[in-house]
Amino acid sequence: MKKITLLALTGLLLSFTSCNKENGAPQKVKDAFEKKFPTATNVTWDKESDKEWEAEFKMNGKEHSSNFMVDGSWVETEYEVGEADVPQIVMEALKTNFEGYKIEEMEYSETADGKVYEFGIEKDENEMEVAIDANGNIVKKEEKKAEDNEDGDNEDND
Repeated sequence: MKKITLLALTGLLLSFTSCNKENGAPQKVKDAFEKKFPTATNVTWDKESDKEWEAEFKMNGKEHSSNFMVDGSWVETEYEVGEADVPQIVMEALKTNFEGYKIEEMEYSETADGKVYEFGIEKDENEMEVAIDANGNIVKKEEKKAEDNEDGDNEDND
């Protein structure tokens, strides 16, 4: 019985050790990250796909995540923000265009295409992801319905 317990604990310990995320990122990715974020701390890496890695880290007192391709090219950086961090014109655009929706989460996102504020919002059974630029322009709107059937049909439509 002691051998089984010891083997189980050893296996568990090895699985945690093999999940050490920081060791897996390619050197090109780590170098590009360190160049872009020299003041980052508490960096952990997670493989998003065969071609993309995500770093989670702290910088300026906030939790960030940033994605890089295996060749070291930067894809995106984002971090959570509060309403006080979002420009008034952006909040006005959100409230005007999505009246009655409740904000579930807010993030600031930067890519090579620009900087946006991303919102997860919901109203009744409707959930949406919305991105608004600093000028109050809606640049992305993706609707997600929780109650739709898997094939996309609503049976109760008359």
